[in-house]
Parts: sequence; structure tokens; C-alpha cells
Amino acid sequence: MRSSVIIFAIFANLICLVNYFFNSGIDGPTDLFITLTIILVISITPRAQHVIWLLVSIVIALGLHAMEYYFPTLVPDAYPNRADHFLDRSSAVVLIVTAVYFITKHIRRNYEQEKRLVEEKVRAIDEQHQYILAQNQQLEQINTEKNKLLSIIAHDLRAPLSNIQNYLELVTEYGLDVEERGIVESDLLKVTQSTLNMLSKLLIWSKSQMEGVVVKLSDVNLLATLKNTLDLECALALKKQITLIYSIDPATTVVADSDMLQLVVRNLVSNAIKFTPFGGAVSIDASLVLNECKITVKDNGMGIPLEQQKDLFSLKAKSTFGTGNEKGVGLGLILCKEFTELQGGRITFESKPGFGSIFSVFMPIE
Repeated sequence: MRSSVIIFAIFANLICLVNYFFNSGIDGPTDLFITLTIILVISITPRAQHVIWLLVSIVIALGLHAMEYYFPTLVPDAYPNRADHFLDRSSAVVLIVTAVYFITKHIRRNYEQEKRLVEEKVRAIDEQHQYILAQNQQLEQINTEKNKLLSIIAHDLRAPLSNIQNYLELVTEYGLDVEERGIVESDLLKVTQSTLNMLSKLLIWSKSQMEGVVVKLSDVNLLATLKNTLDLECALALKKQITLIYSIDPATTVVADSDMLQLVVRNLVSNAIKFTPFGGAVSIDASLVLNECKITVKDNGMGIPLEQQKDLFSLKAKSTFGTGNEKGVGLGLILCKEFTELQGGRITFESKPGFGSIFSVFMPIE
């Protein structure tokens, strides 16, 4: 290709050189053909050769003009009449203008194509950059989750086991009377129950992250699905002298996975009991709002501090102690949100520190 271009450039300039003598020199169209030749050569030769071919064209044109100026007899008049002269010059102009048009169009098309390719490459690089950023965010989230789990295992699960160990050491080495044993065993029972609750949430959440969750949606009767769970929570509320009442229309039906829905409501009610003081009240009711069923869990407990509300459904949420010194793991509300959304629902909350909280779960009814 390179050799062909060089040969073309040489022959094109030679043709112009010869044509100058046979076509009336400066009065003929040869100067126009020299201009066309340099345009063609520059459009197809490498950029490094442009200056060379430009100088060649200038030298040829100026050399021919100088030769004709000093030796006019070397360039005879080739036109028999004035009409032929004008016809030759006019046809040359038409030819050159047409050639310049197509050459410019070709160069422009190549430019647009190169520009489009560059834009596509830039867009591809930007998409790849966004993908990498998303991957980094996902990795950071996974790393945060891993640190959260390790923190739970290292601290929240280690503490109760240490208490059990200390109790066994006391019994083995020193012995305890009946009253002392009863006090210690009562405290250990609370710690063990809290630990089992934390471990259950931890295992459920870990399984959902590693294996995924299979959702089995169906039309379920809301009261029949939640009654056993709510009755059990009523028994737990009595230990803190908390009044727990629920009001659900027996005819209310929602589209849900019954096991998931029970877990969500159980966690919300447990949290309400946990953060409600002795003698407080917790209420659960359900109502139809457009094409959704709104399940509301309301308490008059501690409420949620404003600085913690924005991270309530994330692993950034801090586990806190309840009004009865109950210890949480910080995963309950995350499970509630994930499981509610997997069923096609949504969860919201309102809370005012010192005045309690209201959690609302919206489930589809059709």
C-alpha cells in the first residue's frame, strides 16, 4: 500500500509536469491539476510525508512558471481558438471541484466514523468504570457484612457462653445454696434465651445471604397465619406487664409466604416488647389501603434516636439493650425488610424518641 501511494504521487506529479508543456503552460489547466494532485496525495499519504509532497508540488509549480517566464518558446500555445481555451479551463474546474467535493466528503465521513468510534470507546470505558465502582461497592458491603458477623460471633455470642462457664466454675469449685443458684440460673436463663434468639436470627440471615431464599407466595388468611405468633408474644409481654392487643379482621387475606410473614411480624412485635417499659402497651392492627393490607405494630416505648433512624434497616445499625436489659443482634429489622420486599411488600416506620415507634408492613392483597 505504501509503495502504491508513493508510485501514484510520483506519476501524478510527472503527468502534471508533462501536461504543462503540451497544454499551454500557465494559460492551461495544469496549475489546477497540480492543486488537485497535492490534495489527493495528502489525503492518502501518511502524515509524516505531507510536508515532503507539499514542497514537491510547490517546487514543480514554481519551477515550471520560472522556466516559462525565462524560456517562453519551450511552452507553445496548444489552443487553436479562444473557445477551446475556455472549454478546457472550465472542464478542468468542474473536474477539480467535483474531485475536491468527493475527497472532502470521504475525509469527513472517515472523521465522523473515527469520532463515533472514540465516543463508543469512551462510553464503554465509562460503563466499565461504573461497573467496577458497583463491584467495589458490593465488595465493601460484603466486607462490612463479614465484619458484622465476626463482631457478633466474637462479642455477642461469646459473652453468654462466658457467663455459663463462670456459673459452672462457681458450682464446681465453691458450691451455691438454693437461693443463690435460683438467682444465677434465672439470669442465665435470660441470657441463654437472648443468645438463642440472636443465633436464630444470625443463622436465618446468613442462610438467606449465602443460599438465597425460596419464596412461596399464596393467598393466606392474615389472622389465621399470625394468631399463634401473636398469642405467643402476648405471653412474653405479660412477663414485662405489657398490654399487647391485636385487631385483625378474620376475613382479611393477603398474598404472602406465611412463614416469612410470621417471621417479619414476630420480629417487629418482639422489638416493640423489648423497647417498651414495664406496664406499657403494644398494639397490632391491620387495615386495607387501596390494593394493600397495612399491618401496623405500635408501641409507647423508648423510640429510636434520630441519629440511628437513617441506618435502621442496614448493617450499620447498632444493637441496643431493651428496657429489660434484653440484648439484640442488630439483624432483626434487616430480615424484616429483606423478607417483606421478597414477598412484594414494603416496610416503613415512624418514631419519636421517648414516645414510641410505629412500624407498618404493606402487603399486596391480590
